[in-house]
Amino acid sequence: MNAEQSDGTADIGVVGLAVMGRNLILNIDDHGYTVAAYNRTTERVDEFLEGDAAGTDIVGTYSLEELVASLARPRRILTMVRAGAAVDGVIDALLPHLEAGDIILDGGNSQFTDTVARAQRLAQQGIHFIGAGISGGEEGARYGPSIMPGGSAQAWPHVKELLQSIAAQAEGEPCCDWVGAGGAGHYVKMVHNGIEYGDMQVIAEAYDLLHRGAGVPTAEIAPLFAEWNAGKLESFLVEITGEILGHLDDDGAPLVEKILDTAGQKGTGKWTVISSMELGMPVSLVAEAVYARIVSSLIDQRHRAAAEIGLPITVIEDDLDDVKRDLFDALYASKIVSYAQGFMLIDAASDEYGWEIDDGRVAALWRAGCVIRSRFLGDITKAFRSQPDLPSLLLDEFFAAEVAAAEAGWRRTVIRAVTAGIPVPAYSSALAFYDAYRSQRLPANLIQAQRDYFGAHTYERIDRPRGEFEHTNWTGTGGTTSAGTYTA
Repeated sequence: MNAEQSDGTADIGVVGLAVMGRNLILNIDDHGYTVAAYNRTTERVDEFLEGDAAGTDIVGTYSLEELVASLARPRRILTMVRAGAAVDGVIDALLPHLEAGDIILDGGNSQFTDTVARAQRLAQQGIHFIGAGISGGEEGARYGPSIMPGGSAQAWPHVKELLQSIAAQAEGEPCCDWVGAGGAGHYVKMVHNGIEYGDMQVIAEAYDLLHRGAGVPTAEIAPLFAEWNAGKLESFLVEITGEILGHLDDDGAPLVEKILDTAGQKGTGKWTVISSMELGMPVSLVAEAVYARIVSSLIDQRHRAAAEIGLPITVIEDDLDDVKRDLFDALYASKIVSYAQGFMLIDAASDEYGWEIDDGRVAALWRAGCVIRSRFLGDITKAFRSQPDLPSLLLDEFFAAEVAAAEAGWRRTVIRAVTAGIPVPAYSSALAFYDAYRSQRLPANLIQAQRDYFGAHTYERIDRPRGEFEHTNWTGTGGTTSAGTYTA
């Protein structure tokens, strides 16, 4: 920014007046901060000031230069625009008006690698950059979201008080705290969204098993979710599922049954799975949730397959109360596995990128405000705070006991689903991971032998120290040269 331009008085500027942006602005204003608002389509600024923001101290601006000029130093600017090129466009347009020490925050669902690149680029010009994952949707933005900031640690003291004041509160703690350097904030938000995919899938599988598998009318399933929401499964998603299933269309029929069965996605679930593969840490339940949405989108092929191949449903005739109890266990245990996998992935990324992420702190951020908020996250917070180096929730005494208690019902649920012809990829993949994770020996020894047979990829032996690789001439006609080794 030009030195001759004077300081403004606004505490923070917000770029982008879509649903999340305008509700965050109103939230910030409620907490006594002066906000300068800008939108590329300037008519939206007037509409906002004359509508939701009428009677507030929110300042409307009509250019980025005017926005910057309205801010007190160090200037704090929050971008709430579509992830990708739009964020870079705003940053590039802001730079000529900024000076060293100013702070840009990106509150969108940006890919963490983009956040890393932006932080590095802006640091070279003395500008601090924070990638802040924000969850909670419209209501959360307005009254208290979960905020996951990461990036330039030097900028945190300048935004901490403001961000924590507008965040949701859980047990007297703000659901906003520093996550780590670089892309840590957006990475944690990405995993949050991946877990969200999984939570939605395990809930959908419960509905499907009861509705198609056991023939329970939708209207009778709604009270079950309300009942579950009063116990261990208390959560935002379980709560709204009961409300959705109980919502009737104008003709008195459940509205959900009239909604096309193809689920969309915006990319964060896919990014989670890709990252897990790159880091060698399985998030199998999230992966199955992503693939379930992809299969749902193949609606024309599914209709053809249904007509030509058919899938006769074998109605579940077991006692319905038993089915419901077992289904509760399957949902609960699968959920534990999904969160265990999510935190294992966060740990792998933290180690890989040097972020030093605190799992207990992350779990605490998710207890309120965000889409996956639940009672369950209080238990996770407690587990990681008591054991900061806990490698997996499945090894925590409380969660190990919970899964063990649910295991029999979980297995019976998967058996019922397979027998009936109801797909339960989340339940079954979570169970497979649980069994594999606690197996002292897996058939990977055979896979290594196969790889060595056809490609001379070598193997390790159980009667030799780790790191010693051997190759066998399996056929007697091959050579002794191996294709190299790798670390499993």
